[in-house]
Amino acid sequence: MIQLKALSKNDVYPFYEWLNDSESIKYSLSAFQKINSKKEIDLWFETLLKDQKNLNLGIFLEESNQLIGYAGICSISQQNKSGEYFIFIGDKSAWGKGIGSAVSKQIIKIAFQDKKLNRLMLTVSEPNIGGVKAYQKAGFNLEGRLRQACFRDGAFHDKLIMSVLRED
Repeated sequence: MIQLKALSKNDVYPFYEWLNDSESIKYSLSAFQKINSKKEIDLWFETLLKDQKNLNLGIFLEESNQLIGYAGICSISQQNKSGEYFIFIGDKSAWGKGIGSAVSKQIIKIAFQDKKLNRLMLTVSEPNIGGVKAYQKAGFNLEGRLRQACFRDGAFHDKLIMSVLRED
């Protein structure tokens, strides 16, 4: 269904459309709410490609090799054997097809087998019902909530904290 692999400089092009689509970025990084010009996106993407501290992988459809988003692990702590999972599927035609769950399962495998982590966590906006379901399906468990931690669509809402442990 999908392949996770390193991003290249030419992979920036779909982000021009995705980061200017309010529906695509609705529950994504707060930074995505602020960058929308080609120059700003190029600068962000260049930084992403140079990032050696975090794991950043493109999400490609296996059949067509089409880039549909990116995912990975940030805030990796070797001391605590933990990291924070993130995923962004910018191509809306890929939504609701189980791709989020498939990507999550692959990243969990990388976190525990390759990175030797013990804990992988994430935060998700409570209204992002599809995201919450995908994370639960992949094995993430609800740990708690950050009350009114996010402001979108003119209202505050909670962010849920979810995690998966190596032994789960």
